[in-house]
Amino acid sequence: MTEADPRAIPLDDRGVLLGDGLFETLLWAKGALVLADVHARRMADGAAVLGLPAPTEADFIAAAVAAVRAAGLAEGMAAVRLTLTAGSGGRGLDRPAAPSPRLFATAAPFTPPTGPASLVLSGVRRNDASPISRLKSLAYLDNVLARREASAAGADEAVMLNTKGELACAAAANLFWIRGEVLFTPALEAGCLDGAVRGLVLSAALELGVQVREARLGAQALESADAAFLTNSLMGMRPVRSFEGRVFDANGLVSRLAAAMAYPSGS
Repeated sequence: MTEADPRAIPLDDRGVLLGDGLFETLLWAKGALVLADVHARRMADGAAVLGLPAPTEADFIAAAVAAVRAAGLAEGMAAVRLTLTAGSGGRGLDRPAAPSPRLFATAAPFTPPTGPASLVLSGVRRNDASPISRLKSLAYLDNVLARREASAAGADEAVMLNTKGELACAAAANLFWIRGEVLFTPALEAGCLDGAVRGLVLSAALELGVQVREARLGAQALESADAAFLTNSLMGMRPVRSFEGRVFDANGLVSRLAAAMAYPSGS
């Protein structure tokens, strides 16, 4: 495992040339990393899928903390990104026989978004048939294009369907919706990421006795929902104000779940 200076990544790095690698984004708040062990484990699991050596949890955390301190953000709130590339390689698709991955971290100031989010439906489909759809892969262009669609429409975030027309995720968040007293979220098989905060929400729902369905449903399920919200590791939970013009009212179950999670960020 090679620790790299992100300002000096060589031109033959496979992460740069081919998107061959992974990343994790996590929150620094109140002088500590949030869910660092969960993020380190997910990177290790993803590296196993890609056939790459993984950083140890200790190395992962050390790199993240060093980035926060180097950026002078130890006393504030920061978004910390850990990037693992497959390292340098020759021309073409084949990796060296013994790849030497690069791990580097960066940190930037983070301010949680304020107010509920507005959503639009993206025309970019999530490839549920690909194992990459369930990894934090460096090949994130579908998500970039979906977010561009949202920005062009004046919305905060884009909802992505998979190749079967099922709800999968938002461009940079997991998606939840509520109908009655039932909490819904796309099943992992629909092509969504097993998000760290997604797991917290599901655990909170279990503790509260809330019925949960990990579903494979089309966009009409969100259109007819009583409420919706997004989750990721920076904002925690963010309620949804509207989806394709459908306006949602405030919902008590969303508030109860947020209180049960007690995540250090969010709106």
